[in-house]
Amino acid sequence: MNILEVKDVKKSFGSKKVLDGVSFCVPENSIFGFIGRNGAGKTTTMRAILGLLITDGGEIHVCGEKVSYGNTPKNGNIGFLPDVPEFYGYMNATEYLTLCGRISGMENDFLRARIAELLVLVGLDKEKHRIKGYSRGMKQRLGIAQALINRPKLLICDEPTSALDPVGRKEILDIISTAKEQTSVLFSTHILSDVERICTHAAFLEGGKIVLSGSIDSIHALKNDTSLELTLFHPSDIEKVMSVFPKCSLSDGKLILPKASDKDCADLMAFLSAQMIPLIRLERHEADLEDLFMEVIGK
Repeated sequence: MNILEVKDVKKSFGSKKVLDGVSFCVPENSIFGFIGRNGAGKTTTMRAILGLLITDGGEIHVCGEKVSYGNTPKNGNIGFLPDVPEFYGYMNATEYLTLCGRISGMENDFLRARIAELLVLVGLDKEKHRIKGYSRGMKQRLGIAQALINRPKLLICDEPTSALDPVGRKEILDIISTAKEQTSVLFSTHILSDVERICTHAAFLEGGKIVLSGSIDSIHALKNDTSLELTLFHPSDIEKVMSVFPKCSLSDGKLILPKASDKDCADLMAFLSAQMIPLIRLERHEADLEDLFMEVIGK
């Protein structure tokens, strides 16, 4: 079952065409990486999904119901974390989440239990001071708790890790991974390593269109090129190897054998052994999402 279906959505601002027939689906209980360069139209797409933007064409369905600008009952099934969430700084986390829950119409007994559960999930259960003293990472964690307060079917995260340090990024990614047990996640980002780490599905947005989409495994299967990176103990052995393996190139003192098959790897190892050529390092590199992304955008 698909929680979100985006079909042929179009949007222009004046003469600038931002979305040109965007289509993709987010399956239930998945983390869907929505990948694109800054300015590619990711935020515009999310605003349309939330019913905050009038589109020029196409349809969006959340939990089977069509999204309409400004009036979508199923918006109660969506939680949203903007890239820079804002809060009432004079409140603490419990007070702020209580306010959000009451605005959502949640009953007090259920709300108290839900707040306690969420504060543990995002690691803020020990924090008692005011939100104005929170770090950027703490605010992002509170933003996730707020977005999940009413158990939405779809959680939309807009660049949640882009301005965080490595520790903060790891914390947010861990929380989003755990949240998948409760909801489906649309994870907008341009940080491809984050997608590699937590996403089950992904779509690449470029030029206002989805140029590649599917499960992470199926996307990887499209480009299974493997390269070998070889560092020799004696630089004088480089020419000897290149004479037998002409596909090799030299980069920063390392030999690179591109598009290396299993046979190429076996042949190279056999040659090095037979010639008694000592190694410092031999690494095998498989294509990752960054390689695919650079390919589809023509870089």
